[in-house]
Amino acid sequence: MSVFWHPSFPAWHFILRGSVVYLAVLLLLRLGGKRQIGQMGTGEFVAILLISNAVQNAMNGGDNSITGGLILAVVIILLSFFIDYLTFKSKRCEALFQGEPRLLIHQGKILQRNLDKEFLNLRELKTILRRQGISSLDDVQEAVLESNGSVSVIHKSEALGKSGG
Repeated sequence: MSVFWHPSFPAWHFILRGSVVYLAVLLLLRLGGKRQIGQMGTGEFVAILLISNAVQNAMNGGDNSITGGLILAVVIILLSFFIDYLTFKSKRCEALFQGEPRLLIHQGKILQRNLDKEFLNLRELKTILRRQGISSLDDVQEAVLESNGSVSVIHKSEALGKSGG
């Protein structure tokens, strides 16, 4: 019975391994672009599952004890809270871990360079806009890809209403 609870390594091994792997995967996902998290497709979802499987042994070092798994779970949750705290307190950390919003349409004009930077094509942009009830690009004053992967849209009618009043 003690085999379930007795880890193969000292606790600090799990803490170090879990921290390194968590931060590395977090940064790799961040490098993958903000669209990956907010609008995950089938391919991206499969990649996330495979990454979790690929890094499992790097985190637990082959240890299958309950204690080792619990230590890793606590490390991951604490790191997640710590990253959230850092991004709340620091604009620089927020930009590093969450990215910054990117303007996709400005004054009704598509900013192709920004679409390209986000690996987003016109067809995908139109799909995103249709999901928000926008059938024509002519109706859009501004569209912003937010750091969480969602797209915020200001309709031309809203922009005219604000400037005209």
